[in-house]
Amino acid sequence: MLRRPRRNRKSQGIRDMVEETRLSVKDFIFPLFLIDGINQKVEVASMPGIFRLSLDLMLKEIEECLTLGIKAFDIFPAYPETKKDKFATESYNPDTFYLKAIQKIKTTFPEAVVMTDVAMDPYSSDGHDGLVHDGKILNDETLEILGKMSLAQAQAGADILGPSDMMDGRVGYIRSILDEHGYTDVSIMSYTAKYASAFYGPFRDALDSAPKMGDKKTYQMDPANYYEALIEADLDTEEGADFLMVKPALAYLDVIRLLKDNSNLPIAAYNVSGEYAMIKASAQRGWLDGERAMLESLLSIKRAGAKVILSYFAKEFGLLEKNR
Repeated sequence: MLRRPRRNRKSQGIRDMVEETRLSVKDFIFPLFLIDGINQKVEVASMPGIFRLSLDLMLKEIEECLTLGIKAFDIFPAYPETKKDKFATESYNPDTFYLKAIQKIKTTFPEAVVMTDVAMDPYSSDGHDGLVHDGKILNDETLEILGKMSLAQAQAGADILGPSDMMDGRVGYIRSILDEHGYTDVSIMSYTAKYASAFYGPFRDALDSAPKMGDKKTYQMDPANYYEALIEADLDTEEGADFLMVKPALAYLDVIRLLKDNSNLPIAAYNVSGEYAMIKASAQRGWLDGERAMLESLLSIKRAGAKVILSYFAKEFGLLEKNR
C-alpha cells in the first residue's frame, strides 16, 4: 500500500501537527448567573458545578477566568417573583441590580467583554420572552420593551447585546435605538436560529424563568426546520447583527455549518444547559469519561463552523489547558 493514513496518527506529536481543528480559551464566552445580595453562592441543582453568584463573588470568578485567558462573559440575571411584572419594567430600571452589576464589572475589568441578554422572560411575570395578551405573544409591542432594555444595558457598559427573544424585527429595532443614542460601537449577537428545544430545562431552573402558561413554539424555531435558519440569518444580517448564533449547539451542528457556509459574519453557538447537564450527570455516574466527552463535544461545535462558543464548560476547559 502506497497510502497509509495511519502514518499520520502514529504518535501524539504527529497527531498534533496534522490536527485540523483546535480549541482555544479565546473561542469561549462563559455564561454566568447573577443574583442580588452579598456573598451569595447557590448551586444550580441541575447543573453540577454551576452557581448563581452575587456581584462580589462574580467579580472574583471573572478575575479567575481572566487569568485563564477567558475574556468574555454573558451575564444572566435571576430575579425574584416580587420584581417581575407583565411589562418587564425592572429590566430598564436604572437602579436594578443587573444594570449596576454590568457597570461595576466593566469598571473593575475594562478588558473583559461583557455580553447581556435581551429578552423579557427574566423579568416577566408571564415567563415569556415577549408581551403576553389573551394568551398570545405580541411581536411589535414587545419591540418597544426590548428597545428600552437594550438602551439601558448599553448605558451600563455592555459590549455585546444578545437578543434571545426571537421576535421578528428586533435586531433592526435595537440597532436603530442604539445608533440614535450614540451607541454605534455596541455589538449585537443575535440568537438567529434559536430552536424550541428540550435542552433548556436546567437554564430555566437557574433563572426561575419557565413560562407560566403555554410554550415558546410560536416564536422559537421548529426543530424539524433547517433552511428556515437561512431566512432568519438573512434578516438579522440586513438588520445589522454583528454575530449570528445557533442555539442549542450539539443537536444543531448541521445548522451551524449551514450558516457558516452561507454567511460572512462570525457564527456563534450556544452549548446549552441541557447539553452540559447530560455530560455532567453521566460522568458523575461513571457512564462516560467527563473530560473526554466535554472536549469531544466542544470540538464538534467548532469543527461544525462556530467561531464563538458559549459554554458552561469554559472555565473547566481553561483550567485543563492551564494544567497541561
